Amino acid sequence: MDTASRPNRIPWPPILFLIAAVIAVALHKLLPLPWPGGGVQMLLAAIGLCLMGAALALDIVTFLAFKRHKTTIMPNRGASALITDGPFSRSRNPIYLGNTMLVTGAGLLFGVAWLVPAGLAAAFAVQKLAIEREEKHLESRFGETWRTYAAKTPRWLVWR
Repeated sequence: MDTASRPNRIPWPPILFLIAAVIAVALHKLLPLPWPGGGVQMLLAAIGLCLMGAALALDIVTFLAFKRHKTTIMPNRGASALITDGPFSRSRNPIYLGNTMLVTGAGLLFGVAWLVPAGLAAAFAVQKLAIEREEKHLESRFGETWRTYAAKTPRWLVWR
């Protein structure tokens, strides 16, 4: 498929994160992994809740950036604007970062250990099936502006 008009035919990211979460929960039911109790469990739950809250906040701020720039949030549609401000100044993929944080945080909050590697596996699959194609699409649409932005902003996250 030519990525100039759109990056994908299928909106892979939400599908992949959902599949990963469903598989993780099924594995938890069939083959639960050990999980600490007591104070450690409470600490992990608190970290998980914080991760999930941060993920939801990141998703909302990112959604508002898409709206402000009047471009699509759908990962299978062509971009009409290159967003480089707001959450996109720290990550080229803040929604996918948020989704990874959400799945991982749910694992920590609810004691479903399988969700932690599932979130990372989904992130890897999203990079291969969506992000790499999205980057080709953005480069074909925005050329040097995209290349300059991509050179200074990591795919996932930067701490400045």
